[in-house]
Amino acid sequence: MLVELERVLGMAQKLGAEYADARYVTITREPVTVTSGSGPEVSVSKSTGLGLRVLVDGAWGFAATPYIDQRSLGKVCEEAVKIAMASARYKTGDGVTLSPLPPLRARWQTPVKVDPFQVKPEEKIAYLKDAVDAASRMPEISRASASMMTYREEKEFMSTDGRQIQQTLVHTGASISVSAVGEGDVQTRSFADYAGCGYEFVESLDLKNLGEDLASEARDLLRAPVCPEGVRDLVVGGSMMALQIHESCGHPVELDRVLGQEATFAGTSFLTPEKKGSFRYGSPEVNIVADATVPGGLGTFGFDDEGVEAQRTKLVVKGVFQDYLTSRELAPMFGQESNGTMRAAGWENIPLIRMTNINLEPGDWTLDEIIKHTKDGIFVDSPKSWSLDDKRLNFHFGQEIAYEIKDGSLGRMLKNPGYTGTTPEFWGSCDAVAGKKEWRMWGTPGCAKGEPVQVIHVGHGASPCRFRGVKVGVGR
Repeated sequence: MLVELERVLGMAQKLGAEYADARYVTITREPVTVTSGSGPEVSVSKSTGLGLRVLVDGAWGFAATPYIDQRSLGKVCEEAVKIAMASARYKTGDGVTLSPLPPLRARWQTPVKVDPFQVKPEEKIAYLKDAVDAASRMPEISRASASMMTYREEKEFMSTDGRQIQQTLVHTGASISVSAVGEGDVQTRSFADYAGCGYEFVESLDLKNLGEDLASEARDLLRAPVCPEGVRDLVVGGSMMALQIHESCGHPVELDRVLGQEATFAGTSFLTPEKKGSFRYGSPEVNIVADATVPGGLGTFGFDDEGVEAQRTKLVVKGVFQDYLTSRELAPMFGQESNGTMRAAGWENIPLIRMTNINLEPGDWTLDEIIKHTKDGIFVDSPKSWSLDDKRLNFHFGQEIAYEIKDGSLGRMLKNPGYTGTTPEFWGSCDAVAGKKEWRMWGTPGCAKGEPVQVIHVGHGASPCRFRGVKVGVGR
């Protein structure tokens, strides 16, 4: 395909493009789902096409096609250039200027021990069915469902800067959800995790034993008291911390949202430009990075969709906000170069600034130590619901399960927990972060942004944390 990409770039330049990049992308998916009381669902989908982005007179144009014949490539070049010319009539100032990139040829691929596409669907179904059957055998369990994601993205990128990059990303993972009915109530326990790995990651999840444990907890929740309301110390488990990071740090540091260029899905930001380098985002315990290089992350890659190398960027250092997720276009406004976070969902979409792996760095505590040093609090985990304002400042999160903490020990189980707060005050109340042994990379394959919507895969490294004086018990 490199010959075709080179031809496309040449045609675009002849039509007036001062810069152009092209991506040829093939995405293959094989989802598998098993639900109690019904047959398994297996499907395979494949999408292939080319996306072309051009700059004309300082304005962007983009067009895409699933066809690679000469006539279709010519049409996509004409369309992209025409869109850029029309956009240039309404640009403000001098228009787009890109941070420089030297020429480069490179290849990158996800390290995989067991290719998930070589595992037979029957084996995947059997793995999920064992988990569903184990959970469904328990009384009061009304429904159990398990699913598996198998995803491969093959990309060839070329730009008029002289970048030629080939990448293969492989993502996989699994989820299970168990619902119990009784006592005039319905309670659900679930688990989901995904990674940039092969099928070995799915096998490591041990979904069968996990399903049994979740079923037992769902049953116990039917008879558990409702989480009491009040201001309490809050200990947040790893999976819930991953969502907290995603919503109250990941999205607010996307520079296009900060500047008002993209505002869908609760979408601007309270982290306005004057706050860079000085704003107190959280306590000194809070250190957050964007790291597209960490092994196994769902937001791990070799190069973004502008051809920029994957990087590790410090976003929050000892509680002070330091940097944004940027692009070649927007980074120069701070005298910087792009930190490699432009990605598109498929060939048919233009790249946007997207999260990579947004990670809370591990601290020095263990979860046991955190609980032992909490006199009166609530432990919560497993996201159930979430709501945020358009600036990502005010939030409310509900969880599936909670436990009371009394005098340094876990007490009774509680149902329908939740907590609410404002982002800087909440992170400012963090006084304990668990360490490396309890730090885990969580995969989030459903991050939505843009119009038309682009759903992309991101990751979040997190460990359990404690926050002082949080309003809890509002999850009903």
